[in-house]
Amino acid sequence: MTKKSFDFEFVEKHIRKKTFGILTTIDSKGRPHSTGILYGVGPPESDFALYFVTMNNYAKARNIQNNPKVSFVITFPHYYLRFAPANYVMFRGTAEILPFDDADGQWAFHQTRILKMNLNMPPSTLKDAVFIKMRPEPTVFCFGLGYGIMDIARHLDEVMYKVQIPETRLGSR
Repeated sequence: MTKKSFDFEFVEKHIRKKTFGILTTIDSKGRPHSTGILYGVGPPESDFALYFVTMNNYAKARNIQNNPKVSFVITFPHYYLRFAPANYVMFRGTAEILPFDDADGQWAFHQTRILKMNLNMPPSTLKDAVFIKMRPEPTVFCFGLGYGIMDIARHLDEVMYKVQIPETRLGSR
């Protein structure tokens, strides 16, 4: 197999097509807490960030207020070969709680129909709604994204790779 080379632009293009991943926070006892969650990606002209909608009193929001370190995994399952391991992209970084009217969070959630539906909450719920903004570290960990299923099966150790978020997309951290 010829080793392929991918960059962050390739990875970003793929994650912008998805809306679901697994967010892991750290609880008050230092234990990981993982939950499935919808996400949106901020505007391309802004610093790269991932956005999630939640309620201020949910465990993930409370955990982030106590410890901002998080990780986020986006899977890319094989639709016809369900037995094959899913490709994935994994981010590590820090998160912060933002008000529900945050402009970049709103922009991110207006990009797909399913995400827009999450913005249409009953008024009684809106008072507790917040955005989580994740600022990833520069290194993004990938498995299998861009490779065919046979390459993955035959060269498992070669389909794991890292890409770097360009410094111009990281802003001041």
